[in-house]
Parts: sequence; structure tokens; C-alpha cells
Amino acid sequence: MSERKRPFTLFTGQWIDLDLEEVARLAAGWGYDGLEIAVSGEHLDAWRWDDDDYIAERLAILERHGLGLWAISNHLTGQAVCDDPIDERHRAIVRDRVWGDGEPEGVRQRAAEELKNTARLAKRLGVSTVVGFTGSSIWPYVAMFPPVSAERIEAGFTDFADRWNPILDVFDECGVRFALEVHPSEIAYDYWTTAKALDAVGHREAFGLNWDPSHMLWQGIDPVAFISDFADRIYHVDCKDTRMRMGGGRNGILSSHLPWGDPHRGWDFVSAGHGDVPWEDCFRTLRRIGYDGPISIEWEDAGMDRLEGAPEALARLHPLDFEPPTVGFDAAFSKQSEG
Repeated sequence: MSERKRPFTLFTGQWIDLDLEEVARLAAGWGYDGLEIAVSGEHLDAWRWDDDDYIAERLAILERHGLGLWAISNHLTGQAVCDDPIDERHRAIVRDRVWGDGEPEGVRQRAAEELKNTARLAKRLGVSTVVGFTGSSIWPYVAMFPPVSAERIEAGFTDFADRWNPILDVFDECGVRFALEVHPSEIAYDYWTTAKALDAVGHREAFGLNWDPSHMLWQGIDPVAFISDFADRIYHVDCKDTRMRMGGGRNGILSSHLPWGDPHRGWDFVSAGHGDVPWEDCFRTLRRIGYDGPISIEWEDAGMDRLEGAPEALARLHPLDFEPPTVGFDAAFSKQSEG
């Protein structure tokens, strides 16, 4: 385990084809301090939150490999809470228990129940932060054409608040916080929608943010300024990088419906340290605002194998988590002048 103040963890969302035991073994071997475990696949099942044997068995895996747990995530089911339409995309990412007969409102209601259970699961696992998505009923209108009324947009934020406040009530009961990953297709996807989403739920403490700069960079949002301006709401940090390649004006930021890794895209996710995120500035600012939670590395790179990318990202970012000085660099000059 690292002796640094902020632990480095590996997000397991891109590893659910492997069982949790194997992911833990790999992460420990690479020098990670812990995992950010996804409520997905075999890794975690929120519906088993009240199963004592299951909780003990999951924690024992971490203990065997000397790993800690500071946060869990439920991105996939969270997406279904507010989304409209609900369709085959959601069928591919939620559990059968949530999908049921596929009737859209039933899917949303069961997704909300799983998010409540995720808060209960987090409490049983001894963690205080759940990272995830909210979905959005108004994301399909992002181009604002055909014309969309202001009332329809307001209704989308009201729908978000109406669906998420009861979920957040359970988070409050459990002493757990939800950290929304600011991300396209969520109710908060950029700076101003983040501010509006916080307003929509009355800035309640149960609702905060997962800072992931990769989704900000291609939108032209300064990830460093975002940390400063939302300092009291940065509940968790995921590190993924973005590489901008506009192709001499041919490539666009909406990426032309092209697959990941296509050279005609205007940007691509890459392993941390291989893109354009100013990581040192970000880490210095996280230190300045007093963030001492985990630094979770999320591997997504169409051009690099994850078995190389995950340890290499840790090696690149870990040295940037340096401690601030205990004495000012100009303190010696002050003492000399006093003499």
C-alpha cells in the first residue's frame, strides 16, 4: 500500500469480463492501493446488499490482495433512471432484474431501486461514495433543433430532481454521497448544466461530482477551472485522458458517428498521460482545494492494450501526487534578512 495521502485505485468498469479476484490480483501486482469496484457483471450486485456472506466474501477478496476500497460505482443502471427513450441500448447494460419486460417506466423505476440498493451496499462495504450516471430525458435535444422550448428543458431538470431526490434520501439515510460523472448524455454534461443540476436538487450534500477531465477537454471546458469552481462538490476523481486531433479542420468534436480509434474522429479517449489533459496543473489544484480522496485510474484506449495501459497510467500519474512543501521556498531569505 502507498504511504501517500491520496490512494490510487483502478476502476473495474472496463474489466468486468474478468472476475473480481483476477482484477484484484492484477491491480495489486501493478502497485495500486485499491479498486473502485463497478456494480456490474460479477464484480458487485447491489441487490445482494443485505447478504452478510456475500459482503464478507467481496471484502475478503480485497483483503487477500492488500487492497483498499474507497468508492464503488454504478454508472450503467444510473443511466436508466432518467433516460428517454429507453431502448435496446439499455437492455445491453442493465441487469435482467432491472430490464424486466422492458416497459420504459418500469425500467426507470427498477433502476432507481437498484441505485437505492447501491447506497445500502456502499454502507455495508464501509465506503461513503458512489460514483455514477443519472441519465437525462433532454440529452436528445442537445442540438436544439427542431426547436425545443425553454419549458421542455426545464421539465428535464425537474424530472431529474423528481427521480433522484428519493434516491438521494436513501443515500442520506446511509451516510453515503453520490458523485455524478459530468458526461455527455447525463443531466450535467458541461459547466453550466452542472450548475443547473446542483440547483435542481437544492445543492443537497448527498449529490456531488466525479471529476473526469476527459469529457471536458473535447467540449472546450477547462478541467482545472472546473475543479476550482466546484471545489466543495468534487467527491471523487477518475483519471482518463483525451487526445484532440482535429485533422486540419476536417474532424469535428461530435466525431461523425465514427467508432473509437478511427483517425477521422476529432478526439479519442487515451490512457492517462497520452493525451492533452494538463495532469500536473490538475493535481496541484486538487491538492489546493483539499481533495484527499482516491485518484482512480480508468483505462479506455482503443490503441493500447489494457494490460499495458493500466500499469503505465499509474506510473505516469503517481509521481504527480507530490506533497506540498512544509516550508516556503523563500523562508531562508526571510531568516537571513532578520539576522
